Amino acid sequence: MIREKAPETQRPVHMEQMQETDVEEVAELDKKCFPSPWSASAYRNEVHNPSAYYIVARIDDRIIGYAGMWLIMDEAHITTIGVDPEFRGKGIGERILVSLLEEALHRGARRATLEVRKSNIVAQNLYHKYCFHAVAVRRGYYTNNGEDAIVMWVDDMWSEEFLRTLRKHREELNGVS
Repeated sequence: MIREKAPETQRPVHMEQMQETDVEEVAELDKKCFPSPWSASAYRNEVHNPSAYYIVARIDDRIIGYAGMWLIMDEAHITTIGVDPEFRGKGIGERILVSLLEEALHRGARRATLEVRKSNIVAQNLYHKYCFHAVAVRRGYYTNNGEDAIVMWVDDMWSEEFLRTLRKHREELNGVS
């Protein structure tokens, strides 16, 4: 009897802190995800930055997503979230976001912020789902095409509303009802 390998989309996704050995693969994936990718040296610097926390999402040995944030005082600034185009629409980006937010809480962050392309409605909807709200526009923020960025914030990550929302969606992602 021949046993077929489970499709990658049905295999478990593991979140791990990014290591220097992940940098080249993340930089290659970044090229698939964004029109102005970061260099491998930029990711290497972030891995060694004591104010930064970067993670990868893996299926077996393959990195299918990544993200990072800076933790400055009591604020978490999400710098990037990328998911392999082959795996988009499967909740990977949401799992990555939840992992970052949980780590930010663990490290004592009270607020979280990020910038998102004005045209990226899918990402904006995900951030709204986790209590982020738009507070400003950075005109011409993205250098590849001059697109505006929407600045979004969660003002109080320790509020009952935010913690309840995070817990509810994490349980949904984990299949707990």
